[in-house]
Amino acid sequence: MHHKWNIPEVFLAISVGLMALEAILAGFSMIRAKYRAADTFASLAMQFGNIVMNLMMAGFVFAGLTAVYKVRLFTIPPTSPWAWVVIFFLDDFCYYWFHRISHECRFWWAAHVNHHSSQQYNLSTALRQSWTGVPVGTWTPWIPLAFLGFPPEMILAQQGFNLFYQFWIHTEVIRRMPAWFEYLFNTPSHHRVHHGSNPLYLDRNYAGVLMVWDRLFGTFVAERDEEPVRYGIVHNLETHNPIRIAFHEWAAVVREVFAARSLREVIGIVFGPPGWRADGRGQTSKNIRAEMHKESVVAS
Repeated sequence: MHHKWNIPEVFLAISVGLMALEAILAGFSMIRAKYRAADTFASLAMQFGNIVMNLMMAGFVFAGLTAVYKVRLFTIPPTSPWAWVVIFFLDDFCYYWFHRISHECRFWWAAHVNHHSSQQYNLSTALRQSWTGVPVGTWTPWIPLAFLGFPPEMILAQQGFNLFYQFWIHTEVIRRMPAWFEYLFNTPSHHRVHHGSNPLYLDRNYAGVLMVWDRLFGTFVAERDEEPVRYGIVHNLETHNPIRIAFHEWAAVVREVFAARSLREVIGIVFGPPGWRADGRGQTSKNIRAEMHKESVVAS
């Protein structure tokens, strides 16, 4: 009896195959890519946990989208090519805001930070996915699409296409795409910036596929050759333990909440930007960039 492959399985097989090819070619110094075995296996473990969690929560997400779809404004047929054109743009818009909120609100950052925890940047980094995103509601920005009238199956399929596009941009092999492509689309260069912990690059380039949202909302920064990207997070984890990678920020949130001295402080810790402190001196992206600007002014 032959196994019938579905689209997620095909995407995963292609992703793992390309990752293995990049690692092998890098091992023979045929391409510019850096792999470390422990880091790569940590990313694969994170992907495995992500798949398990998504399978466990798939019914919950589908039920939530279906409940909203039942009170939809319109009925949009998935057989219409125009419907797929429209959902491509709307899904990418939703992804931008999901991604931006995941960096600017610690409650979702705690679920997303694991994706940024690797200090390597290669195709295996794309597989370092969250175990806790779905339970804390990172799927909810797509609810308006169900309300508009896009069937849940269509929404989830387009999400999958968007994420699959993003796989190939996790590489150092490709330096720049043609200028027109760099302007319109997310590329390895733009996404390297997103994975940087440099003050200049921190919390920039949230795009899924299209760079229009970052350019429109002021979060776009181009990669600079004179400013090599430092991959990772502000305070890097010195571990490859997938359990710690998945839950370290949640543990930090709990510790800080128990040490909080007021309800205001609790709210700031949980829902404020990562690095928030009650005295305003925390290592938030805004404060880190302000310090960088101050140092550059002094230096000049």
